Order: sequence, then C-alpha cells, then structure tokens
Amino acid sequence: MTETTTNRHSEEPSAQEFWDGRYRSSEKLFSGRPNLELVEEVEGLTPGRALDLGCGEGGDAIWLARQGWQVTATDVSAVALERAARHAEKAGVAERIEFQRHDLAASFPSGAYDLVSAHFLQSLIALPRDEILRRAAASIAPGGTLLVVDHVGFPSWEPGPHPDVHFPTTQEVLAGLQLNHCQWEVRTERLYEHEVTLVDGRVMTRANNILKVRRLSS
Repeated sequence: MTETTTNRHSEEPSAQEFWDGRYRSSEKLFSGRPNLELVEEVEGLTPGRALDLGCGEGGDAIWLARQGWQVTATDVSAVALERAARHAEKAGVAERIEFQRHDLAASFPSGAYDLVSAHFLQSLIALPRDEILRRAAASIAPGGTLLVVDHVGFPSWEPGPHPDVHFPTTQEVLAGLQLNHCQWEVRTERLYEHEVTLVDGRVMTRANNILKVRRLSS
C-alpha cells in the first residue's frame, strides 16, 4: 500500500519517512504471498505489461512475474523496494520486474500497461487517491485491465480505529475514475470475504471490495 501526504504540517513525516519507518519496524511486514483477489481476478488474463502500485515487499509483483507478466513495481518506500528486489532475485524472476520508487502524488511510472493493480491504496495520511487512480486508468492500453481492491473497513481486531478514515465503496471508486462508459466496461464489482489467521492463532474474517474494469479495444 502506497501512501503520501499533501499540504502537511512541517512536523509531519513525509510519505517516504512514514513508510520507511513502518517497514524498518519489522524484518517482514507481509507474508510474501500474493493477494488472493489478485490471483482470482488475473489468472485468466493473457500476460503482458503489468504495473503494481504500492508493491510493498513484492508478493504480488513476484506472482505476476511467475505467470509471465513483465512487471513495473512501484512503492514510496525505499526500504520496501530493497526487500522486494531481494525477494524477486531469490524467486528467480528479477529480470521480469523493474522496481521504481514513486511518491504517486508527485510522479507516476511512464508507459502503457495491459494490467494495473492497485491493492489497498488506502491511507492514514492525506492521499490524492482519485487522481492517482485516474492516472492509472489513463495508462491502460486498449484491451487492458485496471484492478482496484480496497478494504471495506478496519478489521474487527483493530485496537484503535481511526474514525476520520473513509473506506470507499466500489461505486465511489467507479465515480472517482470518471471513465467514458463507451470506452470501458465493468468486469467485476463484488465483495470478497476471506479468513485471516492472526499471530495469536485466532481466525477472523476480513472483507474487501473488488472493482475490475477493462478498456475496450476499440
């Protein structure tokens, strides 16, 4: 998940400082496995060029590369990108992934893509999310796919939820994209629930929203 700040006070950390600090807090922040929603929604697509927004430690990018995609993977955290590159090398797919550092509020990877994946591009600090997703849609080649997966809300085991954080619905995401309906079609719009095993052994349920849209080839 990539985060950034805009119009922040001088005492607040930058997006890179915030995320570098979070990744440094643990030797391994995520499992290394791909997101289940990505696997389900992408397995039937013909591999081409993919862009992974907020790649973290590289689980999704590595899975895509193993399926034959040529991947551009970006994150705001240099710490995360270093780990992701190391994991890709160990997995034997380093030649299929280009890692780039971007604060997506300020810069965006160049090129056209057959798939753009944005998993959990949600933030506790200010993020111009709609603008970023519109840039993502603009980078989709004809026939290509944009996949946006969001948490529905804070997990039930979250000890201190932040009441000012908004969790968008799929309809809000779709409205924010401002797509030309003559040029795009909605392929998936659904709620996905899956079990999560916590470090203490408890098994809980987490819900995510999935929106997959395809740019028509003509």
